[in-house]
Amino acid sequence: MSTEPRPPDAAPIVRRGIAAIRAAKGTAPIVCLTAYSAPMARAFDPHVDLLLVGDSLGMVLYGLPSTLGVTMEMMLAHAAAVVRGSQRATVIVDMPFGSYQESPAQAFRNAARLLAETGAQGVKLEGGQAMAETIRFLTDRGVPVMGHVGLMPQSVNASGFRATGRTPAEAKRVREDAKAVEQAGAFALVIEGTVEPIARDLTATLSIPTIGIGASAACDGQVLVADDMLGLFDAFTPKFVRRYADLQKRASAAVAAYAEDVRARRFPGPEHCFGVRAKPDDASKTPHPIPA
Repeated sequence: MSTEPRPPDAAPIVRRGIAAIRAAKGTAPIVCLTAYSAPMARAFDPHVDLLLVGDSLGMVLYGLPSTLGVTMEMMLAHAAAVVRGSQRATVIVDMPFGSYQESPAQAFRNAARLLAETGAQGVKLEGGQAMAETIRFLTDRGVPVMGHVGLMPQSVNASGFRATGRTPAEAKRVREDAKAVEQAGAFALVIEGTVEPIARDLTATLSIPTIGIGASAACDGQVLVADDMLGLFDAFTPKFVRRYADLQKRASAAVAAYAEDVRARRFPGPEHCFGVRAKPDDASKTPHPIPA
């Protein structure tokens, strides 16, 4: 939550709910970003409709080679932080690999825990026809589910990281997966790494919003991994990412300036110390300027 005081007569802030996301189908595009911490959530919340606590945190925060090593404990901690740091956006949390594939009952236990312990509004899980029974089991029991078809990072060992839908067989599978997720009761669907015509066609034919990532501008919304678009993660930049900043270089330059000031004894200055009065000649010891 923001720490800035609000006027006593200000209207209460209402978090955008699942119904609002679903109702956005065919209207203004849905803006979505990943978030993993309370500060990230506070920064993004005024500008986005949906914050996704993605299992991509395993790679961008923990240095894992894929999302497969992400645990329930990781997702619980980060999702709770994002909920605490946001006020307006819908918060959806990824179900990590191994937390829902075994059975619908296992999926419900873990989804219920994610919602109860974090305050998130819904969960996201990967898979189409194979997960339709599980999605229906969850939605019938009050768990809002966002689906995910096309390129599925949790299936990296089976299919790798590559765009799908290029062959007739792949196109047929993506279409059937998307339809199965819709019919199972998902409120929205992420389409990842899928050739543009397929994603465009699915957006036009499905009754639920589509959220594209490496898919089509025609999708009902777009999502990116925040660290990718901010230039904080440079291990690999997918084709579909546009970098809106290069914060890693800026952070590195700022740390270099700090290190230079410490080694030259320009920092800390008298103004940073307790019980010390600045002397007239201290002005010559001003810290190294921080790069813009």
